[in-house]
Amino acid sequence: MNIGEASRASNVSAKMIRYYEQIGLIPPAARTESGYRSYAQTDVHRLRFISRARDLGFSVAEIGDLLNLWNDQSRQSADVKRLAEAHIAELDRRIDNMRQLAGTLRTLVGQCAGDERPDCPILDSLERSGHGCAAPERRQSP
Repeated sequence: MNIGEASRASNVSAKMIRYYEQIGLIPPAARTESGYRSYAQTDVHRLRFISRARDLGFSVAEIGDLLNLWNDQSRQSADVKRLAEAHIAELDRRIDNMRQLAGTLRTLVGQCAGDERPDCPILDSLERSGHGCAAPERRQSP
């Protein structure tokens, strides 16, 4: 099948299929005599695997590791489990970080009058968080 058909069958865009080929997640496609990419059902199966792993938030590097394990018939499921557990720990860390960010933003929103005045604690907080850079002088409102 051509790239468009493989895209529809796998629910992965043609652009992403070419990208996955470029970075080595899928092997280079066979080529027709006229130079067009040609995909087999095994390629579509691999693309679906990659797509599902992306849906679960695995990085490209982690997907490469999962594909290697998937293709290794002598693999131990403990290796797959270890990789998945490490990913869960990273997701939990990111979730905690997002909750902290949401809490900070909720506090700032609660401090903001949200009226016609220009004073805004949200913007003031962003200005103060300049990572050591001096903030430009601002004219204070009367």
